[in-house]
Amino acid sequence: MRMFGLIGLVLALLVVGLLAKQQLSRPTAASATQPVAVDARTQAAQVQQQVKDALDAAAQARKMPDDN
Repeated sequence: MRMFGLIGLVLALLVVGLLAKQQLSRPTAASATQPVAVDARTQAAQVQQQVKDALDAAAQARKMPDDN
């Protein structure tokens, strides 16, 4: 019985490995539409703005009345 479990585990790992290899070798549509030369500073600024917007939205959703 242990042998069937071991064979099943090896087969599952083989399938996952093949699928991962297939996904990594295929070019994505997003990478094809984005410009190749993106300035690192511009990208960093965009990420910072997205994080700031997300934190502001979370803070607005979290506001509670004062307990006075």
